[in-house]
Amino acid sequence: MIDLDRLIHEPARLRIVALLSGAKEADFLFLQRETGLTKGNLSSHLVKLEEAGYVQIEKTFRGKIPLTLAQLTSEGRSAFQRYRKSMNGFLK
Repeated sequence: MIDLDRLIHEPARLRIVALLSGAKEADFLFLQRETGLTKGNLSSHLVKLEEAGYVQIEKTFRGKIPLTLAQLTSEGRSAFQRYRKSMNGFLK
């Protein structure tokens, strides 16, 4: 069996990482809408990805409204590329 990154392989986190891989950054509400996760679930998955060093979270304000931005770190991009390469090899 192939050596998969279990942190990324979890379906919800895979959706988050895949979305972030195609963007410089994404706000929390965009990620919530696109993944279909609840606020609590999305938040807990982002924390796990942040603890692993795969995602960087920035909490700021847009005017008076709180804004949470997420982006993949270089380590996160590399991990996702390795994951995709492993999956492609497995599927061939």
